[in-house]
Amino acid sequence: MVQRPDAILIAGPTASGKSKLAVEEALRFDGEIVNTDSMQVYPVLNVLTARPDADDLKKVPHHLYATAELDKPYSVARWLHDAELVAADIWSRGRIPVFVGGTGLYFRGLENGIAETPDIPLEIRQEIRLQLEQFGSEKLHQKLALLDPDGAAGLRAGDGHRIARALEVISATGKPLSHFQNLPHSRPILTGKSVRKTVLMPLRKLLHARINHRTDWMIENGAVDEVKALLQLNLPPEATVLKAIGVPQLGNFLHGKFSLNEATEQIKAATRQYAKRQSTWFNGQFDNSWNFDAGK
Repeated sequence: MVQRPDAILIAGPTASGKSKLAVEEALRFDGEIVNTDSMQVYPVLNVLTARPDADDLKKVPHHLYATAELDKPYSVARWLHDAELVAADIWSRGRIPVFVGGTGLYFRGLENGIAETPDIPLEIRQEIRLQLEQFGSEKLHQKLALLDPDGAAGLRAGDGHRIARALEVISATGKPLSHFQNLPHSRPILTGKSVRKTVLMPLRKLLHARINHRTDWMIENGAVDEVKALLQLNLPPEATVLKAIGVPQLGNFLHGKFSLNEATEQIKAATRQYAKRQSTWFNGQFDNSWNFDAGK
């Protein structure tokens, strides 16, 4: 008989089957599911971010889905704070948290804690965000490369929020973000707990087939209407939720730049690329305490 752990961690690239396994494990060990995905924290995009459906929500309690504000950044530190409160509540009721998602930094924070970064003066934050809006993330990435080459090398040129954050820190303190990340970390949530850890890594051919099928299902089940509703909110262009895969592509369709079929194929390609980056991150960052599972 498998011993009941204090917590369960289920990671993996998009479309790898994490949500299904999480429900199975939660039912098996009397657990409750905690979202560990940086896009599923936002409301509106239920279909496009593959949020758990009504049947899963009935089977098992779910936490930290659609709880973030659309127009405000939601950092790793903020998620860890919220996750710690949720986990403490779950443990207090004699149940266990099942953390499931595809955001590697959230899992790293669970296991290792997080370094405290300095508060950024409002005027610096506003100036950097204005530059992001005016010049775009690629120009700011070039600027960061001059000030912090190592930091820039670890960020995609299109990741405007993290690039802006790195520039804010170095502008406010004169030191790169990595300096603060290498300082002593906060006490991890899972310290002293027995943890069952699985990362799902399906074969590439199977994963790509799942991505294609799921994208088609999303288009048929309301993804276009979700993006239309999101864009009508007139969020600031740096809002993280606007970077969710499918939003730029379907936004271009809604503005007449591409056909729906072209946008759908672009979403599939972007999702495959994202899954590859996730897989590379998990392979490079997760140690042998994780069970690497090809899934079913």
